[in-house]
Amino acid sequence: MAPKFPGSVEELRAAGNERFRNGQYAEASALYGRALRVLQAQGSSNPEEESVLYSNRAACHLKDGNCRDCIKDCTSALALLPFSIKPLLRRASAYEALEKYPMAYVDYKTVLQIDNSVTSALEGINRMTRALMDSLGPEWRLKLPSIPLVPVSAQKRWNSLPSENHKEMAKSKSKETTTTKNRVPSAGDVERARVLKEEGNELVKKGNHKKAIEKYSESLLYSNLESATYSNRALCYLVLKQYKEAVKDCTEALKLDGKNVKAFYRRAQAHKALKDYKSSFADISNLLQIEPRNGPAQKLRQEIKQSLH
Repeated sequence: MAPKFPGSVEELRAAGNERFRNGQYAEASALYGRALRVLQAQGSSNPEEESVLYSNRAACHLKDGNCRDCIKDCTSALALLPFSIKPLLRRASAYEALEKYPMAYVDYKTVLQIDNSVTSALEGINRMTRALMDSLGPEWRLKLPSIPLVPVSAQKRWNSLPSENHKEMAKSKSKETTTTKNRVPSAGDVERARVLKEEGNELVKKGNHKKAIEKYSESLLYSNLESATYSNRALCYLVLKQYKEAVKDCTEALKLDGKNVKAFYRRAQAHKALKDYKSSFADISNLLQIEPRNGPAQKLRQEIKQSLH
């Protein structure tokens, strides 16, 4: 490995991180800027390193209240490494501070497509929704800029980050997931979740199960306390033959309501499709204890019995 020389990109970034931790944001910003100039002068392509430096400098600008330069650096970071969570969150915060609520909403929403457990993005979406309803009225959604569709590859990338970043993100994700689960939704959140669930139900009636999944998922971001939302999304997953996802959703539904007959039935169907006949039989037996005369469940039990023998 080549020896590090004084003023190397790595040393400048480390020095910047140290200043940032000590609250010396202007000095940290200058160090990240120097590191960027050194990296660019080397002429070797390292988009990940360059993106991190722009994002770090953006964090300094945000701390100093320099929102416009924060937005500029975050945009540069995202041009190098699209769908990176930190610059998206920092840019959203800067847009929010400048009262550019539609732009902030788009960035928070993009983060939630990458990882729907990021608490700061969930809270940001709630704040932006209230602000947009107040400023643009009930039709506010029609007045938003388009929200980019995050490709699956970008969602998966966070599982293969370099060791240090991966540990940091994993730790933060674990904390955020816990916070999200413990978060008590407001009355407004519950109402928004209900409306989105109804929109999902309408899409199911029209046979548009993929779009319905999106609506149910959005509903669960506002409130994850509704058992039926999970079992309804499970139905969509069943139709699309995504059986493992259906099992997970039915399990979540049953945690919230242990007598959710549809969740037992759909999980039994998913287990059967996955050839896990014992689990399928257990689910259908539990259902029949709740509703002994349920015809479709009796029929499914007969089918599972034949598969077991």
